[in-house]
Amino acid sequence: MTTDTIAGVTVSTKANVYFDGKCVSHNFTLADGTKKSVGVILPATLTFSTGAPEVMEGVSGACEYLLADTTEWKKSGAGEKFSVPGNASFQIRVSGQPYSYICHFG
Repeated sequence: MTTDTIAGVTVSTKANVYFDGKCVSHNFTLADGTKKSVGVILPATLTFSTGAPEVMEGVSGACEYLLADTTEWKKSGAGEKFSVPGNASFQIRVSGQPYSYICHFG
């Protein structure tokens, strides 16, 4: 099931713009202090690095991802999640429709 709305949050209005605008997100904080971001990735193949572990939740569109130290690209779409370990890197590949996501940190 896809998360449609998130109530009771404080949103940072300054956008995080990565890779010449191919990925744009906004950070937000829940009432309990939990930090997340919501964003969109345009068609591209991008490499991200993590600090904390992350869970990527697809909202619309689809992507393929390749975790560090793996050789198999895996698909993830709307309503699906995938986990990325902390202090690692991963590649994400989007083609066609942009991929909208929620990133859950921690």
